[in-house]
Amino acid sequence: MSSASAVTRFLLGSLAAIAVILIGGFFALRDVATEEAERDTRERVVIEGQLVQTALTEGVLEREPEALRKVDEIVQGQILGASVVRVKLWAADGTILYSDEPRLIGERFTLGEEEAELFETGGSDAELSDLSEPENRYERQEGKLLEAHAPIRTPESGTQVLFEIYQRFSSINASASRILSTLIPPMVAGLLVLLLFQAPLAWSLARRLQRGHAERERLLAGAIEAQDRERRRIAADLHDGVVQDLAGVAFGLAPLAADARRRGNDEEARVVDDAVDTLRQGVRDMRTLLVEIHPPRLESAGLEPVLDDLLSPLRAQGVVTHLSVEEPVRDEALVYRVAREALRNVSEHAQASTVTVAVTPTRLTVTDDGRGFDASERAGRAEQGHVGLSLLDDLVAQAGGTLTVRSNPGKGTTVTLEMPR
Repeated sequence: MSSASAVTRFLLGSLAAIAVILIGGFFALRDVATEEAERDTRERVVIEGQLVQTALTEGVLEREPEALRKVDEIVQGQILGASVVRVKLWAADGTILYSDEPRLIGERFTLGEEEAELFETGGSDAELSDLSEPENRYERQEGKLLEAHAPIRTPESGTQVLFEIYQRFSSINASASRILSTLIPPMVAGLLVLLLFQAPLAWSLARRLQRGHAERERLLAGAIEAQDRERRRIAADLHDGVVQDLAGVAFGLAPLAADARRRGNDEEARVVDDAVDTLRQGVRDMRTLLVEIHPPRLESAGLEPVLDDLLSPLRAQGVVTHLSVEEPVRDEALVYRVAREALRNVSEHAQASTVTVAVTPTRLTVTDDGRGFDASERAGRAEQGHVGLSLLDDLVAQAGGTLTVRSNPGKGTTVTLEMPR
């Protein structure tokens, strides 16, 4: 992944986080602002109730016209306006003693539990109006309203009446919007400043990680190349040294056996022949080991002949083999090592009758129809020191590829190598 791509993803993630914060903050602040506006409404109904209380007389309790006129002057002149659209005075039995809507005066309704409780506890409350209630039928055209209540007393007898105002909810939203408009700009500015400071840091970290990744790739490539060079050196040293010496000794001992037979010493000839056979087998084993350490034909002849050589011992055992190779193959050395280990396991453990090796430019598949195994059996082999597949896992992982082994008892085994990009 390029630095620009990494930083772009970081910035997009940061912007998404900021958007979540802003949206969540908006709703949280709106709730806080609404609660604050409702609190202001509860305070307002108390203050305006005290204002109306100054105009109260005992005649209000009997709904005398002069007493109601004094209250109406205060209500019309100082309370009703753009936000407050209705005022009512309630008796404890639910009778409306006064309203700026005259048609309500004298009607009786059932007080809600909260309103009835205010006569006993005092204080104030506010809630959304239920405009479906009959006492609110003249307010329905006003839209969403918030009603607030507070008890007040007549001056002479101290009789409690309930003062009620109806306030447009839009005014509550306006108050909430003012609070939001005050709080959101500095919050947004702070988040944007944070993002501006983080972007250069993210770019620097992305570049550093990219350089580190490139350095690891160079080190891995160097390690693989050094390993191949060391394999070639060891193979060359063994071929030119030990293998030649063993072959020379076997060649020198062969005439001794023939000479012993001419002298009639069959026992001596047999011993020498056994020694020659042992030496020649040792030379064959050493050459097989040399091919495994570094197959010379892989570079000169190509992958297909080398894989065919790996299949030849299986064919000698009577196993039917199939080989297909699509050139060019991305990593021939890695394919060879995985195929060699997979075919060695087939030869030693699978008891298969058919083996198929298929190579494409990006994949190697080795499939057999042998006895298969389960995970516990593979783990048991590893504990006994058979760690070929485990070492392959590490080798493929270091090269950046993927090795998959699928097997079930009685259903054969499939080894799949996905080559690195």
